[in-house]
Amino acid sequence: MISKRKEIYPLSPSLVQYLHHFGRWAEIPLVYDDLLRFTAAMPYENPAGDETLWLTVAYPPEVHAELQPHLTKIYAMLKIGGDLSRTDHLAVERIDFGDFGNSRPFRIRIVNLFNGNADHYYVKCADASRIYGLELEHLLSPFRINYLVRANTLIEEHIAGVPGNMFIADYLGREDLNRVRIAKEFVKFAERCYLRLLGDMRSVNYVVDITPDFEEVQYRVRPIDFDQQCHEKRLEVYRPHLFPDNKPVDELVRAHLNVPTIVQYRQEERSQTARRIQAESRRYQGLVASMRKTTIAPPEHVESLALELNDYHGCDDFTGLPTMADLVVHHLERLLADQLRE
Repeated sequence: MISKRKEIYPLSPSLVQYLHHFGRWAEIPLVYDDLLRFTAAMPYENPAGDETLWLTVAYPPEVHAELQPHLTKIYAMLKIGGDLSRTDHLAVERIDFGDFGNSRPFRIRIVNLFNGNADHYYVKCADASRIYGLELEHLLSPFRINYLVRANTLIEEHIAGVPGNMFIADYLGREDLNRVRIAKEFVKFAERCYLRLLGDMRSVNYVVDITPDFEEVQYRVRPIDFDQQCHEKRLEVYRPHLFPDNKPVDELVRAHLNVPTIVQYRQEERSQTARRIQAESRRYQGLVASMRKTTIAPPEHVESLALELNDYHGCDDFTGLPTMADLVVHHLERLLADQLRE
């Protein structure tokens, strides 16, 4: 569905102002370019011994010594408000590089020297469309997103969960899997993506958070890649169940949920999204105003997606809308019209 790597879009003055106003802009060290100075790389193997798309990279001693305090400072700013007195026992254990992604991310593994506990965060190229994706996830989903930006550097907190491709391969066939509950969560996840036009939700771009409850296991499906926030020109890109690698999940949904139940779950998600828009009205309007002043897709993508949205809604309202922001706002208003009037 997506044939080539997406362009990195610069942050507009309007977006920078928004990030300042809502506490996302921070005086983090600008380390992305320095992280590219690695001199060796080898495939990273997961705990099961399988190679992944990540490369573990190594640096000359003087470069590593220069990076270490900057990377622990960033972790402190992301997690504990920048109190550097709390970072003496933190160290960078490993740095992985992902040349496969649009944002060419670095994954930083921070370890607590007192107890060996480890945590991760990501350093990426700051991309306007990705940042809008992060903000819309923060405002319109049940989940909160923690990230910081400065200039060309974007810092993202790790989103924990089983990667979607691993969940499909290793969990979907288990006898103890609550198939009805996981089917429900995938329906709601897909609806959230479609409502706000978050695209490219292949199985490698979301995780399943599994939480034991007092009677049942709870599942939550969360996106971890926001590069394709209202960027692509085809409507099918924004519908997760149409990706071939999600076919097993789509079949699970069809096998365990009937049409009225699917409609009910989709309606639940629309109602919750409408409430979030109303609760965060000021911030949402500020975000939309910024999006309208920021290029996040080529004009031909806007025109093509407008035609497909016209077909879907059975109207011609989308024709002539100038930006992706206008398309996603009008799409939301049409889908949530009843809930927003309540």
